[in-house]
Amino acid sequence: METKKLLWFVSSQQREMTRRVEASRARVYRVAYAWCHDAALADDLTQDVLARGLGNLDQLRDEEKLTGWLLSILHRCWIDHLRSRRDCESEEVLAELPADEPGPDAHAEARETVRRVRVAVSALPLGQRQVLTLVDLEEISYAEVAEILGIPIGTVMSRVCRARSALRVLLEPVRHESRRESQLRCVK
Repeated sequence: METKKLLWFVSSQQREMTRRVEASRARVYRVAYAWCHDAALADDLTQDVLARGLGNLDQLRDEEKLTGWLLSILHRCWIDHLRSRRDCESEEVLAELPADEPGPDAHAEARETVRRVRVAVSALPLGQRQVLTLVDLEEISYAEVAEILGIPIGTVMSRVCRARSALRVLLEPVRHESRRESQLRCVK
C-alpha cells in the first residue's frame, strides 16, 4: 500500500514540474528571440530547451532555480547553434510590434523606436547582448545570470555596464535628432 502512495507522490511531483517547465515556454522564447532576432530560430531553440529540460528533470537539484536552469540550457543550445553555423553574422529579422497609440503617426513612431532599439541591441557583442536581455528584460539577478552563462558575477556586472553605455551611445543621436525635430516643429 505504501508503494502506491509513493508512486502517486512521484508522479504528482513530476506532473507539477512538467507543468512548470511548460509554463516557462514564453520566457525562454523571449530570451531566445532577444539573442537571435529570428522568430523561427527562437522557436526551435525554445523547443530544444523544453525537450532537454523535460528529459533531464532528474538533474535539476533545486526546483526554485528552474528558470535559471532552463536558461542555462538555452545558453548551451545557442552556443551549439552558433558553432554549427561557423559564422556568427546572421541577418536580423525585425518583427513589427503593434502599437497601442492611436493614429498612423504614433504607430509609425513607436515601430521606428522599437526598430532602432532592436538594431542597437543587435549591434552589441553577443556576451553583452546576453547579459543585457537577462538582467534588464527578464529581470534575472546578476548571480543567476552568472550561473546561467557560467561566468563570474563581476563579468556579468561589467558586461551589463558596457552594454548600457554602448546603447546610450548608439541611441543618443536619435535623442538629439528627435529634440531638434521637435524644436523645428515648434518654430514652424
